Amino acid sequence: MSIRHLDALFSPASVAVIGASMRPSSVGGTVWRNLNNGNFKGQLYAVNPKHAELGGVKVWASVAELPAAPELAVLCTPAASVVQLITELGARGTRAAIVLTAGLSAAHKQAMLEAARVHTLRILGPNCIGMLVPHLGLNASFAHTGALPGELAFVSQSGALVTAMLDWAGSRGIGFSHFVSLGERADVDFGDMLDFLGSDSRTRAILLYIESIEEPRKFMSAARAAARNKPVIVVKAGRSAAGQQAAASHTGALAGSDAVFDAAIARAGMLRVGSLQDLFLAAETLSRFNGNRADQLIVLTNGGGAGVMAADAAATEGVPLTALSDELKDRLDAVLPANWSHANPVDIIGDAPATRYVQALEALAHDTESAVLFIHAPTAIVPSLEIAQALLPLASASPKRVLGCWLGDAAVAQARALFRGAGVPDFNTPEDAVRAFSLLRTYREHQTELLQTPPARSAVHAVDLPRIRAIVNGVLTSGRELLTEPEAKDLLKAAGLPVVATRVVGPRAQEAQSAADALGYPVALKILSFDISHKSDVGGVRLNLGSAAEVGEACATMLARVREQRPDAQVEGFTVQTMVRKKHAHELIVGASVDPVFGPTLLFGQGGVAVEVLADTALALPPLNTTLALAQIARTRVAKLLRGYRDEPAADLDAIAQVLVSVSQLLADVPELAELDINPLLANHEGAVALDARVRVSSKRPAGAANFAIQPYPQALVETWEWQGNAITLRPIRPEDEAQHRRFLEQLDPEDIRLRVFYSRRHIEHSELARLTQIDYAREMAFIATRPGPDGVEETLGAVRVAIDPDNIGAEFGVIVRSDLKGSGLGHKLMSKIIEHLRARGTQRIFGTVLRINRGMLELARALGFQETTNPSDPGDHETRFVALDLQTPAGPPP
Repeated sequence: MSIRHLDALFSPASVAVIGASMRPSSVGGTVWRNLNNGNFKGQLYAVNPKHAELGGVKVWASVAELPAAPELAVLCTPAASVVQLITELGARGTRAAIVLTAGLSAAHKQAMLEAARVHTLRILGPNCIGMLVPHLGLNASFAHTGALPGELAFVSQSGALVTAMLDWAGSRGIGFSHFVSLGERADVDFGDMLDFLGSDSRTRAILLYIESIEEPRKFMSAARAAARNKPVIVVKAGRSAAGQQAAASHTGALAGSDAVFDAAIARAGMLRVGSLQDLFLAAETLSRFNGNRADQLIVLTNGGGAGVMAADAAATEGVPLTALSDELKDRLDAVLPANWSHANPVDIIGDAPATRYVQALEALAHDTESAVLFIHAPTAIVPSLEIAQALLPLASASPKRVLGCWLGDAAVAQARALFRGAGVPDFNTPEDAVRAFSLLRTYREHQTELLQTPPARSAVHAVDLPRIRAIVNGVLTSGRELLTEPEAKDLLKAAGLPVVATRVVGPRAQEAQSAADALGYPVALKILSFDISHKSDVGGVRLNLGSAAEVGEACATMLARVREQRPDAQVEGFTVQTMVRKKHAHELIVGASVDPVFGPTLLFGQGGVAVEVLADTALALPPLNTTLALAQIARTRVAKLLRGYRDEPAADLDAIAQVLVSVSQLLADVPELAELDINPLLANHEGAVALDARVRVSSKRPAGAANFAIQPYPQALVETWEWQGNAITLRPIRPEDEAQHRRFLEQLDPEDIRLRVFYSRRHIEHSELARLTQIDYAREMAFIATRPGPDGVEETLGAVRVAIDPDNIGAEFGVIVRSDLKGSGLGHKLMSKIIEHLRARGTQRIFGTVLRINRGMLELARALGFQETTNPSDPGDHETRFVALDLQTPAGPPP
């Protein structure tokens, strides 16, 4: 992942168009006109050996003849010329290039990248439309129209969609900070754009059109970092099989499972929408209403029909309408006429004056758990503008609780403009408003998942890893990939999962009868064959056998059926298992597989023989903890049944979640695991037990934590240190450390805080604490030193953290220890720990800015080998010092 030189791409001081011309229908001509017709203040160069001038502007014959190296070059030339041009531009010192050229072969693209890499020249494209930065007046594209300046960034994999979106957005007055066509993404890709835009101050929301992802861990890391800063909203093509095939043929890359992509979006804290219209609907809502935390809605309207439309939309979207409390009804009774609706939607009647609207909204303000959707249809009683003016102080108050919907056009135009101008989210129809609120609820759920950073191994059950390895190695050594049912159950048992008691017998009925007698009736009988994975398909499963005679008959029938339907299958024998009878039980499925794009995935849903027909499943990316497992369960329809209903008790959701967590841990511990199905997993209020399992392993090792799209909690970095007679734990910080970290910060002396962050403060917000404890270990690190306090509760003694740039070149550090422990050596240990970590990951340099009066920190830095200089970003600053340490030994000269 890299944002190096992207500033030259998106904020260049000079631009050269290679292949510029005046031909109206040419790419070079269109790009040249777009650049000249904008308000770009930088230097423009035209390069084309066929022209001496273009419209009075001198044209240079070659890159070598340019009077200066352009920061950005736009290539509009044939494919055969691209590699040489990139070589020449890099040699001149150009930092970025947009390659609009289509038709580059794989060999051409590789040669282009190699030529650029020597000079760290960044490439957008090839085969793209280009990009626009409206606030700079920069239109380096061959789009047919420009873009208005604004605060939304749009990044698209499809060039055709870029031009359509420009046209659509321009007609609606929607502006952009950046508008980017990625093309074939040979260099700059979605991960790079998320890194760049995530920290761009002009961008308040990032909109993406995606067809495929090639580097999932890079994408997920960048997406999670960007989504912590601002909304990231995605339209992903390829929901259907036909769409996935079209996307694959379009991009030349695997689109992957659409359901897995949904799981990835949720885990990254982003929001996926189904249409371009929803893209802007969500962006508007998240930017204006994101602070609202309500989960339910109250509809306030002057028209019953509009209220009914909103209620129908809420039912469709799964948005709960608030049941009005008696207290709230009394408040409304005091200000509304007797014939108001007395229910939600709250219909205040069409003849309502402005004061009735205000009083009704004031009454609803007492329900702080609900958002209010205000719907107004114009009447001749009171002008809509007068109502808007009266409501605006309440509607625009913080925190935002009101969504507006002014029905109509000209009659409500001024009222709508007044709301929008004050930052109140406003929608043209009740359906749009409810849809927007639903998207906000989904976004908040995804943000919750973003905050979870579980370790690879978090199951509560003991795991017999040597036994698991023996089973897997034995199967692979025998030349098989598919485990038998007994082997699969043995593996699950070793993983700490509850499995039903099972006996393995030969193909003779007498053996099966003896096993059944020993287990006790009733029993289940299943065929055992290496060649048959789905036993039910060949009549290889019989349930509820209540006697030895029934077992004997079932054996004979089963063998005959298998010989008829699978004469090629070799039958090893039977498995006999206790017939589990659980009251109020649900048949569930838990599975694992490997997606071609995002790697290992987990499945949960309603199980049994009709699992494909029911199609009630949810996917998730590992690693999982209990919180994430419960969230995965909640995304299924069967979750409603599991919570209990009427006289049916709720199932033990924690037990089910632990099964998911254990399977997640298996995916981390057993790289050979390729597929796993537990179906059915029988669950009720007493717990869960696996009745049947199917497992496939592969010597290609498709699983393992190294193949997870999300980096797990780095458990290997935890260490114990003997200090002052106590065992101190040094470990990476975790999201669940928030309360503990707050206590640590509150114990610090205000002067120590000022020396660390250059200003004093008495209070730290939850959002900032969350940012300090919920980190992405792929691009930042924070180690804390902890020990048990006097009450046995873990306490934090000190912390060190680094923010690592996306290129892994530099890492800025900060360190602080509890005020009563200064000078004890704890700071030195924490700094040594972070330096060791950075060296191991290949980071080039660690640096920091220290107040000159912070002599303790400056002395510590010198002791660790840091070099001290003036602040390079502000040489005139006499209050601070800059300290830096080179971490990697420079490579010697070539032999």
